[in-house]
Amino acid sequence: MTAGTILFSCKKEKSIDPPACAVNVANISGAYKLTALQYKASATAAPVDYYAYTEDCEKDDIVTFKSDGSYDYNDAGTTCSPDKTEHGTWQLKGNILSKDGELDATIESYDCKSKTMVYYVENALKQGDRLTFTWVKQ
Repeated sequence: MTAGTILFSCKKEKSIDPPACAVNVANISGAYKLTALQYKASATAAPVDYYAYTEDCEKDDIVTFKSDGSYDYNDAGTTCSPDKTEHGTWQLKGNILSKDGELDATIESYDCKSKTMVYYVENALKQGDRLTFTWVKQ
């Protein structure tokens, strides 16, 4: 009777969510589409939805970060005039994403489940401001 109680009283363990994704080249590499763009003129300023002001021909573009350190920005879907396709290099140092040795963006979060990467650039348009980009892996 004791053995039967032990066998039938076992409960399934709840699955444990995997740890958060590491911010590394292997996880970040892939094709992304911009889904949100927010601007704050200062740390205390109200955020402004810059995505609403983005041209429709830019909203369907795809940037592909390749694991070899190169990237392609493709003017997909509705083509802008002039075409905004470009190619270059990128690298990741910690949570700092650099593009062509110029853009230094801080990766705020990367979620493997939703395949969403959020990064920001400070002092983008003026001292003390912040542009926050949200990209979803395709």
